[in-house]
Amino acid sequence: MTLPVFHRVATLDLNVQPWSWPFAQARRADIDAHFKARQREKPQIWNGRVLLARNPAFTGTSFSADYFETDFASFLAWRDWGFPDRDVVNSPGMGALRCSDGTFVLGEMAQHTSNAGRIYFPAGTPDLHDIRDGAVDLSGSVAREVEEETGLTPDDYQAGAQWDCVRYDGIIALIRILNVALTGEELRARIEANLARQQQPEFSAIHLVRATSDLSAAMPRFVTAFIEKQLDASF
Repeated sequence: MTLPVFHRVATLDLNVQPWSWPFAQARRADIDAHFKARQREKPQIWNGRVLLARNPAFTGTSFSADYFETDFASFLAWRDWGFPDRDVVNSPGMGALRCSDGTFVLGEMAQHTSNAGRIYFPAGTPDLHDIRDGAVDLSGSVAREVEEETGLTPDDYQAGAQWDCVRYDGIIALIRILNVALTGEELRARIEANLARQQQPEFSAIHLVRATSDLSAAMPRFVTAFIEKQLDASF
């Protein structure tokens, strides 16, 4: 496991290309058995279709990658087994909610999810709903995930012009700052009210980060690394 690597880009070139994943083919029986075991633990996870990436490249102020379609069971096994195919990366979009007082707002994943207890920005692995004209619309994906998980719409925040990309282990997280004209406490209260109206929300709790002392071991390393950089005035 290496240290996180950071890139800041202005544009994304995320083409969707048909490709048969050798890992998913070669380990099919093991993958199916693994998913059945995980589904017994979390009955509400389902084997939908997701988009992973290959051939990632940073050129100047642009990030490009070829996304391909696979099943969630293959993604889950690949992730749980420590990313055995290093030619593939998970490149989700994330909306880093930053409040008027500088507070970052994150959510704790609910117990019925495959990431139960982990603390993230609103995010999700892209899926087929995020494809527009043969490319992944990551801005649209982030907006969709933010609304599903927090109730906020694009009218509630100002999206940054750039993407902060954090590469760590098997992930390249494409993070966009979403500036909200509320304090951290105000935004937490608003999101919590929205969660209370949902029958089965994806977040079980809302966490505020104002300083590095607020970081938690439940936050993935790429998330804490991003926040550390943002709190560093030199970045």
